[in-house]
Amino acid sequence: MGKVTGFMEYERIEEGYKPAAERLKHYKEFVVGLDPAQAKVQAARCMDCGTPFCNNGCPVNNIIPDFNDLVYCGDWKNASAVLHSTNNFPEFTGRICPAPCEAACTLNVNEDAVGIKSIEHAIIDRAWDEGWVVPQLPKHKTGRRVAVVGSGPAGLAASQQLARAGHDVTLFEKNDRVGGLLRYGIPDFKMEKTHIDRRVKQLQAEGVSIRTGVLIGTMPADSRVTNWAKENLSAEQLQKDFDAVLLTGGAEQSRDLPVPGRELEGVYFAMEFLPQQNKVNAGDKLKGQLRAEGKHVIVIGGGDTGSDCVGTSNRHGAASVTQFEVMPQPPVQEDRPLTWPYWPLKLRTSSSHDEGCTREFAVSTKEFVGKNGKLTALKTVQVEFKDGKLVEIAGSEKEYKADLVLLAMGFVHPVATVLAAFGVDKDGRGNAKASTDFCGGYATNVAKVFAAGDMRRGQSLVVWAIREGRQAARAVDEFLMGASDLPR
Repeated sequence: MGKVTGFMEYERIEEGYKPAAERLKHYKEFVVGLDPAQAKVQAARCMDCGTPFCNNGCPVNNIIPDFNDLVYCGDWKNASAVLHSTNNFPEFTGRICPAPCEAACTLNVNEDAVGIKSIEHAIIDRAWDEGWVVPQLPKHKTGRRVAVVGSGPAGLAASQQLARAGHDVTLFEKNDRVGGLLRYGIPDFKMEKTHIDRRVKQLQAEGVSIRTGVLIGTMPADSRVTNWAKENLSAEQLQKDFDAVLLTGGAEQSRDLPVPGRELEGVYFAMEFLPQQNKVNAGDKLKGQLRAEGKHVIVIGGGDTGSDCVGTSNRHGAASVTQFEVMPQPPVQEDRPLTWPYWPLKLRTSSSHDEGCTREFAVSTKEFVGKNGKLTALKTVQVEFKDGKLVEIAGSEKEYKADLVLLAMGFVHPVATVLAAFGVDKDGRGNAKASTDFCGGYATNVAKVFAAGDMRRGQSLVVWAIREGRQAARAVDEFLMGASDLPR
């Protein structure tokens, strides 16, 4: 414990943002991280609890009190080693994780939580700057071959762990670049893609073979998910060529809004809109890119994807941006005695909201209105909870002008037919059916085929995907070798 009374002496230090007027001109990251002195003060607030709830609140079980203490003591290199012992990619989580660890922080019972995420961000950025992040080659090769299908955070983490165990790993990605939704879902202003690129180089140096533009199975004919695959491989071919197959694709089937007028030009899924801008940022030339400049944009969905649509629309130069959420507005301050150490219900305002957005709560869309096949407006009604159900409020109908509507209401299950191609059983939500039990964990009903990440658990956080990728890698290693030294 760095400073016994630190939590009483120091206040929480927030990471800063560059001014909105400046950051709206580009798609670069704009968070101003903690400097070493600020990180030391923030780390001093950690109480090194006898029972560190933050550790359990973190899906990858980061050893948070330990790296906080090391930062306080100025031992940044060992802080990086501790952080990497549980998290393959802290530069991802240090930027885009909502930090459930901070909600679980004991100090959060009656004070502001320790800024764990900002300390993690500072550690990994310094680790890269100092050259401490290097390839970790296996001590021996097993001769076993593993195919990992899907290069999001679960697939990347699993590939790295399996390669370090000595297996020959091939990572397949249907799109033209590695990263999954990290690459084509999350805007560059939240996480620049150079962070993915240098991890890809590390994985390749560790022996992972990467094949992009390869689709396993086929896409549904009616799919609206972006797909840049140039090659198809059958499930049978993978089962023949590899000793184990791990499916780590995303839950990419967007939740739709089947109301009158849904077919109008101007109504799109968020995942038809966001990936295009990321490709343009990467230097690609697109014909007919969906753009928001000069348009009245309405984003339906109050989560992170909706916030990303808000930020991107503002950078396009939208005339106005309005975000709808069907649920009532949550309280500004959570009820800590009721919710701690769990993730609390409270109003969360993102940096994109601060850049310009009108937020409407308890709003349900009734109809999209158009002229000559193009969207011009939408009709809504206010809703409220009665007897545990959302019901419409009579006389609350309203019409909003709209040129572009982006549907960002979450994802329901994997969109690709890869599960059908392998014959993998699905659960009641359409995800791959595979338990996380210690015995046979992450195994599907199909011999030597495993599933992890959003493909198994459904839409979730990047940090959960990393956890599942790590755990599934251990399960695959145990299957191949009879035992595993990989951390679970």
